[in-house]
Amino acid sequence: MSKLLTKSLEEQIPVEMIYISSSNQITQRKIIVKEINGSMVRAYCFMRRQTRLFKIEQILSLMPVRTFHKEIS
Repeated sequence: MSKLLTKSLEEQIPVEMIYISSSNQITQRKIIVKEINGSMVRAYCFMRRQTRLFKIEQILSLMPVRTFHKEIS
């Protein structure tokens, strides 16, 4: 998981994240990592349209954002 967070940070590419909040709310978010600091990640969250802090231990899963390329005939 940390490899994908680092890749998002270094290349400024979005990743999809499943996150559980301290109040046990599960959300799926698209983020771009801005900083990794110990057990915290500061990232731009497309859902909230602002920079947010996330606890790494509360990230349930991470995956690359899929991009679909339309074929031109």
